[in-house]
Amino acid sequence: MVAKSIIANDRQARDTASAIEQISAALSSVQALKSIVEGLPKEVIASVRRSLLTEREELAALLAAYNEAKLGRPEQLRERIGNDPGGLLVVARVARGWSQKELARRLFIPEQQVQRYEAERYRSISLGNLIRVARTLGVKLTADLPAQSHEQWLPSYEMTQAEAQKVLKHARAEGWLDKADQSDESGLSQLKRTVAEHVADHGTPSLLRTGLNVEDHSGDWLLLSWKAQVTRRAQAQIQRTKPKYKALDVSWVMELARLSAHDDGPKLAEKLLADHGIVLIIERQIAGMSVDGAAFLVDETPVIGMTLRHDRIDNFWFTLMHELGHVILHYRTGLSAGFFDSTEDFAVDEFERQADEFASNILIPEELWVRSPARIAKSPEPLERLAAQLGIAPAIVFGRVRMERKNYTIFANKLGAGKVRKSFDARQLENTQ
Repeated sequence: MVAKSIIANDRQARDTASAIEQISAALSSVQALKSIVEGLPKEVIASVRRSLLTEREELAALLAAYNEAKLGRPEQLRERIGNDPGGLLVVARVARGWSQKELARRLFIPEQQVQRYEAERYRSISLGNLIRVARTLGVKLTADLPAQSHEQWLPSYEMTQAEAQKVLKHARAEGWLDKADQSDESGLSQLKRTVAEHVADHGTPSLLRTGLNVEDHSGDWLLLSWKAQVTRRAQAQIQRTKPKYKALDVSWVMELARLSAHDDGPKLAEKLLADHGIVLIIERQIAGMSVDGAAFLVDETPVIGMTLRHDRIDNFWFTLMHELGHVILHYRTGLSAGFFDSTEDFAVDEFERQADEFASNILIPEELWVRSPARIAKSPEPLERLAAQLGIAPAIVFGRVRMERKNYTIFANKLGAGKVRKSFDARQLENTQ
C-alpha cells in the first residue's frame, strides 16, 4: 500500500485549517466562487465545484486524523501511511505529543535535520540512524525473510528478453543510463534498480484507463520503466523549483487554452503550468506502449507526463487538457494512483468521461459548439473562423470535427503534424548548449 499524505506538524495543521476555511467560504458564496471559476465555461463550473467539495472533505479528514493522533489516538493517521516505515516514525512522534524540535533535542541533532528526514519520510537516512530514531520513539522495527524467492517490488511476471532489449535500447537512445558502463548487463541492472526504487516509493501504475474496462498494468515493464523515468525527471524539477499546487486556483485554465494559438504554445504551456504548481514532463514512449498522457502525484505535486506519440497540435492540446482535467477534478480522488491515458479508445469510465468533458469544454465550450456552423462545414473556413473567435489553434477545431465525424481522412493537413516535438527538442538543445 502506498502512503497517502498526512499532516506532520502544527504548521501544516494550521495551513490545512486555513485551506478548509477558504474552500468553505468559496462554496458558500456565489461571488467568492465566481472569482475562482471566472471565465470558465458553465459546463466546467459544476465539475470544479464538486472537486472543491471533495478537496474540503479530504482536508478535513487529514486534519481530524492529525488531531486524533495528538490526543494519543493515532489509528486514523496510522491507516493513512500504510506500510511506509518512514511515515510510521512520523505518526509515532505525533502520537507521543512531541514536536520536531523535541525529537531533534532527544536525538542531539538540529531541528532542521528532523524536518528534512520527515519531509522525505526518512528515505535517505542510514539504517543505523533509522534504528536510532525508531528506538527513541519507542517503535519496534522488524524484518522478515519470506520463503518465496520472487522479489516483492517486481511486476507479477519477469521481463522477457525481448522486453528487456526494447527497454534497454530506448533507455540508451534517450540518455536514461549512466555513460560510464554501457554493457547490457550493467544497463539492465540500472533499469531494474530505478524501477525497484520507484515502485518502493510510489507503487505501480495499476490503472491504465484506455476504455470502458480499466486494465491492470501493474506488471507492464514498459509502462513501469517509462513512469519511473518521468517521475525521476519530475522529482529533479520539484527539488529545484518547489512548486505549490492550489486547488482554489483554476481560472487561469482558459489562459492556457489560448496559448495554443501561439507557435510556441506548448513551451508557453509548460511554463504556465509550472507557475501554478503542475510539472509537465515530455518523455518519448517506449515502442509498444499505447499511452498518450499520464497524470499522477509525486508527493503532493501534480505531474503530467506526455509521450507525443501522435506529434500533432490537436492531439497535444486535447491530451494536455484531459490530463489537466484529472489534476483539477481528481486531485483527491484518484490522482495518487495515477491515470495513464490513450486517446484512441472512445468508450470511457466515469473519471475519463469527466476529464474528456473538461478538455472539450475548455477548448471549445459545448454551448458555442452546438450552434456553430463549423460542426457541419465541409470547407476549412468556418472552422478557422471559430478558432479565431475562441482564440485557439485552428488544429484543435479540425481535430474535433474529425473525431465527432469519425472520419480521419478529412482535414489531415490542418492538424499541425510534426510541430510539437520539434519545439520541445529545440528547447532541450538550447538548454544543453
